[in-house]
Amino acid sequence: MPLVSMGPMLRAARAGGYGVGAFNIVDYTSFKAVVEAADELDAPVIAQVSVKTVKLWGYRAIAAWARQLAGATTVPVALHVDHCRDLDVIRACIEAGWTSVMFDGSHLPFADNLAATREVVGLAKPHGIAVEAELGAIGGVEDDIAVADEDARLADPEEAARFCHGLELDVFAPAIGTAHGVYKGEPRLAFDRIDRIANETGVPLALHGGTGLADDVFRRCIALGCAKVNISTQIKYAFVEGFAAFHATGPKVEPVLYLDAQLARLRREVAADIELFGAAGKAHAAVEV
Repeated sequence: MPLVSMGPMLRAARAGGYGVGAFNIVDYTSFKAVVEAADELDAPVIAQVSVKTVKLWGYRAIAAWARQLAGATTVPVALHVDHCRDLDVIRACIEAGWTSVMFDGSHLPFADNLAATREVVGLAKPHGIAVEAELGAIGGVEDDIAVADEDARLADPEEAARFCHGLELDVFAPAIGTAHGVYKGEPRLAFDRIDRIANETGVPLALHGGTGLADDVFRRCIALGCAKVNISTQIKYAFVEGFAAFHATGPKVEPVLYLDAQLARLRREVAADIELFGAAGKAHAAVEV
């Protein structure tokens, strides 16, 4: 199947009460694992890429991986750039054939964030490309964007409604108490705020900072309207540990064996999350909205 926009799959997920996993890939092996796990479970999936990773491998190289991997499966696959603050990067992704982009203007004053996001919508929508935006400040570190605990700021529901009603967004990422990276303590999510923002905006929500949340927290967030569930740090750990665990069985000199071990570990992790989020068997529904 050709690459698709994440817009239809997230609208279907919101309507169906399940979540679509958005997994941060770091190379071809991790990308392959994400698509193969989705294919095995007949699920829609989003492969998202940090700006740092985009700059490492190149816009067109990653887009070529995406087209090849998506073309080998019948499940919908979206290619998404995550937490981007640079309009030039977004333009380059659009030109290279990406199907979804996130503009992160959460560090800007409300009016500036709205204006810049509107510009991104104007760049993306004529090409059928989905847009994600953020409001509030999600704590932790993501792609060198660091937000200290004391600077984390929950999204205001009234501001969220004004923000979304002024834009044509496919998914909205409000800060609701999660954090990027590894949690230092028990995460405290504002479930009432998730519910209110989902209802007042009418836009599928993105749950950032998914790694480390309890299963019941995922399920509750998805039921409240979080149709896109981001998993990044978990993928990084699986990537490193898949390699290290294989090496611990005895040093080998054939790199392909290490890559196979990484692929298997990553595929298991992604598959478990797809099952948890309720997206297994939903590939067909995701292309009908």
